[in-house]
Amino acid sequence: MAGKLHATAKLIENLRIVVDNGRAHSVCLDLPPELGTNMGPTALELALMGYAGCFATIFALTAQKMRFPIRDLEVKLDAIKSEETGTIAEVNLDVEVSTNAPEDRINRILELTKKCPVGKIFENAGVKIGYNLKIEKPV
Repeated sequence: MAGKLHATAKLIENLRIVVDNGRAHSVCLDLPPELGTNMGPTALELALMGYAGCFATIFALTAQKMRFPIRDLEVKLDAIKSEETGTIAEVNLDVEVSTNAPEDRINRILELTKKCPVGKIFENAGVKIGYNLKIEKPV
């Protein structure tokens, strides 16, 4: 999807901020209880949530285009924040998929999905990214 994207951040109260995309979708950001009121994810957590969501979306779209039905898909993302840089240094994605598609085709979908736009941002920032694919055959 080429073109412009839009985001707005508005301070609501204390350190609670509402971000929106200009298309009537918004999310409340906040900091953990020791600094904020814990009413939403932090901006960094939202970036990680966006990466996991983008990866799942691209995986499902690619499987759909390749005509491989997916019964279930879950992407679990764990990140390590570096004290040196103050941001994410490493990300590991566990991709669990339930499908009857051949394993080599699912591995191909995984390779194509690694080009997800949000993942590219992390990759270009020098974040070390690892993938673990678990395929379950539905009964």
